[in-house]
Amino acid sequence: MKQLQQFASDNYSGICPESLAYLEKVNRNHEFSYGDDKWTAMACDKFRELFEADCDVFFVFNGTAGNALSLAAMCSSYHSIICQESAHVETDECGATEFFSHGAKLLNASGEMGKLQARDVEKLVTKRSDIHYPKPKAISVTQATELGTVYTVNELESLHKMADKHSLKIHMDGARFANAIAFLDLPPRAITVDCGIDVLCFGGSKNGLAVGEAVIFFDRALADEFAYRCKQAGQLAAKMRFLAAQWLGLLENGAWLRYGRHSNECAAILEAEIRNIPELSIMFPRQANSVFVRMPESVIRSLYDKGWHFYTFIGVGGARLMCSWDTKEETISAFIADLKQALAG
Repeated sequence: MKQLQQFASDNYSGICPESLAYLEKVNRNHEFSYGDDKWTAMACDKFRELFEADCDVFFVFNGTAGNALSLAAMCSSYHSIICQESAHVETDECGATEFFSHGAKLLNASGEMGKLQARDVEKLVTKRSDIHYPKPKAISVTQATELGTVYTVNELESLHKMADKHSLKIHMDGARFANAIAFLDLPPRAITVDCGIDVLCFGGSKNGLAVGEAVIFFDRALADEFAYRCKQAGQLAAKMRFLAAQWLGLLENGAWLRYGRHSNECAAILEAEIRNIPELSIMFPRQANSVFVRMPESVIRSLYDKGWHFYTFIGVGGARLMCSWDTKEETISAFIADLKQALAG
């Protein structure tokens, strides 16, 4: 039986009503193209209000472009970028960072629970200083991480202190930034500007947009000529208003945060149900909108046969269950019912 909602990815979800309403609004008349329209200007100002910062804002089609182009803006081809070994820029972006930076090397640190620790980063930074080794230039953190955990303010400040010591820039992949803020219950500025983040890629596709991410430069010097990078990479939308105006729907009345909280709360309900099943075990702390579960392969196959979709890329027998901005409690109940039936054989 085909399910109406799934747990494979928050990219499976549709467009939230607030953003859809703005798409309809900007569709009524002719507007200036390539970002010279009023809607794009309004969205940029909303981000400046949200972060209480005089930042530069760019809109791109997807997270891979946002991450790769912003990291390329930080680095030359002979530099290196340090990221956690499970980071999206390392595992799921097909070498985009290396391509758009013309060769900057990603250096991996292990780190626990998907996070970078300052001490591990510093080991890589100080490992060598000779001209034969790619010079460390930037750190990339993922917030929330690929394992669903969230960096605390103290953890980010520790990384910032170490980065300052070694003259490194900090990039934040915020594909699920809304979920991190919802978990921490802090102002967006507290884990970005105040922690020394130089550029943030704020995820929209997973937060209710049809398509699009915002690249926010808190260090405005790094944004110099970034528009040219976007154009060259095919990321300058002719009808930019349709990317930008969606954000007005999310930002005007706090929908971005409500949806982040909702998906986190749904994941918490799902986690609680799974913890009541003795045959299963939770693999990582549930902090954002994902639950990682270790379950038998036979159960996974049975759930697939029943029409459920989810990913199993975290080790043998592990499954990632991802909740979305629109996940319904009845979807969780239906999944748990099928899961228990599969376990019963």
